[in-house]
Amino acid sequence: MIELRPLQQFIAVAELLHFGRAAERLHMSQPPLTQAVRKLEGQLGVQLFERSSRSVRLTPAGAALQASAQKLLADAAALPAEVRAVADGLAGRLRLAFVSTVGFGGLPQWLRSFREACPQVALALREATLDVQLREFEAGSIDAGFVIHTPGAAPAGFQRLSIGVEPLVLALPSSDVTPSDAQCRAAPLVIFPREVAPSLYDAILAHHGGAGQGVVVGQEAIQMQTIINLVSAAIGVAWVPASLQGLQRAGVSYRTLPGAPQVETSLIWRSDAPPVVARFVEHVRAHA
Repeated sequence: MIELRPLQQFIAVAELLHFGRAAERLHMSQPPLTQAVRKLEGQLGVQLFERSSRSVRLTPAGAALQASAQKLLADAAALPAEVRAVADGLAGRLRLAFVSTVGFGGLPQWLRSFREACPQVALALREATLDVQLREFEAGSIDAGFVIHTPGAAPAGFQRLSIGVEPLVLALPSSDVTPSDAQCRAAPLVIFPREVAPSLYDAILAHHGGAGQGVVVGQEAIQMQTIINLVSAAIGVAWVPASLQGLQRAGVSYRTLPGAPQVETSLIWRSDAPPVVARFVEHVRAHA
């Protein structure tokens, strides 16, 4: 094992090609420096310098060591700052999952500004529903995730930051005839599978059915974009977050109905998450 100090001494001689001046730079006398270089040569089993009474020159092995040693010493000098940056959440890797709906809200801007604020953080992004995220958390595959749920029904066992609460609106096929509220509620429903967001699924069915009216599920789909496309194909109607009205699709209109359920978006993470998660959470908190 070669220590850094002998390499520093070697570099001084290699740069100045003079043992006396190198010793002065290192604030030591020349004999210990000469001994240190000879010891390093012994450790490596090569000659690093060609010495004569008039000159000192690097051997090919010495020139090769000089380049590698300079990089090694530079890396060693930078190491404390790099470690502090990781400990402060300013560097490292953030594995972030998100439901598709948050992409129509603040997520793009949060990611953009976070990259600008923390350029040393590598972001690994994955679109995933709540059920998938919970499995990924259990497997240790993600560090934080944006999820949706009914207000007050966030997944247990996580720390969380509420991003906001918004009403659901009804997406329905465009028509020359405006259906009544009762006709809207009687229409088949396009909805995500219950395991994707159980609390929201139950709230939607309870509201859509109204006063004990049965609900016909016309089609299930996971992604909100797919749900909207199915509505445009007149498969049924769908309750979606109000922010999704930014997704304009031919053949789809949106209607606000009284008493509609609300949906909450939260950022969730484990208590043992790496420091970069706390940094991201505070960034979102400041910009949400």
